[in-house]
Parts: sequence; structure tokens; C-alpha cells
Amino acid sequence: MADFPTWLAALRRSHERMTALVGGLTDEQAALRSYADEWSLAQVASHLGSQAEVFELFLTAGLTGTDAPDADAMVPIWDRWNELSPRSQLADSVEANEHFIARLEHLEPDQQDAFALSLFGSDVDLAGLTALRVAEHVLHTWDIAVALDPAATLAQDAVELLIDTLPRRAAAAGLPVPGGRPVQVVTVDPVRTYALALDPKVTLTTLDAVTPDAAVARMPAEAFLRLVAGRLDPEHTPLGVDAPDLDQLRQAFPGF
Repeated sequence: MADFPTWLAALRRSHERMTALVGGLTDEQAALRSYADEWSLAQVASHLGSQAEVFELFLTAGLTGTDAPDADAMVPIWDRWNELSPRSQLADSVEANEHFIARLEHLEPDQQDAFALSLFGSDVDLAGLTALRVAEHVLHTWDIAVALDPAATLAQDAVELLIDTLPRRAAAAGLPVPGGRPVQVVTVDPVRTYALALDPKVTLTTLDAVTPDAAVARMPAEAFLRLVAGRLDPEHTPLGVDAPDLDQLRQAFPGF
């Protein structure tokens, strides 16, 4: 996996893209439905803002050697953000994300090296924490962007980093498909080859090359990332996707 400075730079770029998107929204646009069916564009921004505060709690815990906060610490944050007006959700989200990123950017080398946290059942270092935030930030920024431009795609610089986190993410996000056929996935931009099993559990394993006689799905890496995140419905599937049973793959990854 990439190092902390690389993930941090990707997070900064994603924040700049999000800021540009929401900064010019009218009140009417802020109320538009995002890709996340139950959220308006302002509510997606609100989620990114509240999660910036949650990730600040994670950061503090990892720096001080304390346990990661549980849901009881997060609920008041979510409740407060939910009560904001749409205009405040947009503006405050930009501010909260800037504050979190600035904290990361000002960490001393010894703080970076000492950071350690048990989170979501795994031990993560600072690069791992920032990678989690990049994935969340990039996907939800797309949820906003695609409501304004149906042809929007995930930022390529983030795709090139996130593609190598997919084995773990697929295992966490995937739902088994009883009787689901295994498939090998070949991506471009960047090129990767994976074996994807759907039954009895979802696993994604890196391969060196396609196995003879395997069922093969071919697609841009950007599309595969969105597939695993439940964001590759028929209306947002690019022409470069060629999969033998795409509906089965969508069933395995309903979204999160």
C-alpha cells in the first residue's frame, strides 16, 4: 500500500474537488437527490463533514494510545450535523474537512511513526487511516458530482491508489451469492487481475494472469471500484465494461 504522504496528497486533492463542487451550488441544487437515494447533495456534504469530525477522533485516539471511539461518541456528532440547514451543511463540511486534513499535514514525523489504532477489527497505521478516509471521501464526492453530471467518474489519481485496497474492501462489502459463479476481473487504467469468488463467501484475490477457461469480466479500474461500492447501476456503467454476469456482481455488492 502507498505511504502516508501519498494518501495525504490524494485526500487533499479530493477535498479540493469537493470544495469546488459544493462551493457553487445554489439552494435548488443543494436539495437535489444525490446518488445515495436517501440523501440530498447537502446531506452528502453533511456526511463528509460529520465523518471528518469522527476521523479526528480516530486520529486523536491513535496519537494518544487510547481506544477508538465507539458509536456512542459518534451519534451526537451525526445528530448535530443533521440539524444544520442545507447551506450550513455545505459550508461547514468544507471547513471540517479542511481542519482534519490540516491536522494531518502538520503532524511531526515522530507522531506519524508512532500512530497506531485498532479500528474496524484491524490494526491501522497513519497511512491506513488516511486510506480509509480517501476511499470514503472520493466515493461520496462522486455521489455529489454524478447528480450534476451523469458522466462523472471517480478521480483517476485516487483510482490508482484505491485499486490496491480492493481485496480487503471487497471482502468487507460483499454479500455471498448462493450458487454464484467465480469470475476473474481484469481492469485497465491501471491494469490488475483478480479472482473473485461469490460463494460461500466473497473473496477477491490478486492474480498474475488470467486462468485458461475462466469466466472473465473486463472493465476500467474506476468502474470496478464503483462496482464494489455499489455504484455501478446500468445507467452509470461505461462502455468499457464487459462482464459475463454483471447483474450477479451487482447483487454481491449492493453498496455501503
